[in-house]
Amino acid sequence: MSGHSKWSTIKRKKAAVDAKRGKVFTKILREVTVSARLGGSDIDGNPRLRAAVQEARANNVPSDNIDRAIKKGTGELEGVNYEEITYEGYGPGGVALLVDVMTDNRNRTVGEVRHVFTKYGGNLGQDGCVGWMFEKRGYFLIEPDSMDEEAFMELALELEVDDVATGEDGYEIFTSVADYVTVKDALEGREVAVAVAQLAMMPSNQVEPPEEKVSSVLRMVEALEDLDDVQNVWMNAQIADDLLEANA
Repeated sequence: MSGHSKWSTIKRKKAAVDAKRGKVFTKILREVTVSARLGGSDIDGNPRLRAAVQEARANNVPSDNIDRAIKKGTGELEGVNYEEITYEGYGPGGVALLVDVMTDNRNRTVGEVRHVFTKYGGNLGQDGCVGWMFEKRGYFLIEPDSMDEEAFMELALELEVDDVATGEDGYEIFTSVADYVTVKDALEGREVAVAVAQLAMMPSNQVEPPEEKVSSVLRMVEALEDLDDVQNVWMNAQIADDLLEANA
């Protein structure tokens, strides 16, 4: 069993911030468009698009917006041609960061990302400088009140997931990328209360930044997420709950 990763705490805070700032629709619809462009409009035959559409519906994105985003991706409607890029670097306290973007202007976006790294005492690095520390995996956070720990463990064994963790925020499930959609469908079919479901870049090891650097790390991540072209920011920081709360 994995130790509690603090992933749930960070993801909840991020989701709340995104919702408050009205960025959810834009980010999700970009993912829908790019997924359709890369894999076609058949939701059943395009797992990435299927996951994006499910996320859109879960966030109450209107169906017309989803349909238009798909058609922009397949070329049926005129739209922006987004390019996917991941920037890598280090933040305060030696924290490794991956920044996923979707952009129609690479030069503009790299300038904005570099500015944030520099402002908060980080360094934007070369491709591959920290990417090797992360692995893409399926991640689920199950609401703690939805079942007891014994029932959760039985469920995890039944679904044959890769790994699990338990904590105050709920029960965590980790899967391979290939099994993500299957497990997601199984949880939905059992009407399990899932708070977070995402393909995430999980760090293979975590670092605990010095206490005096925690505020800078969190403000840097928030500043990166505020950039219009940024889809996700992943980091390998292990931050205690009390410090997360103190810097909320």
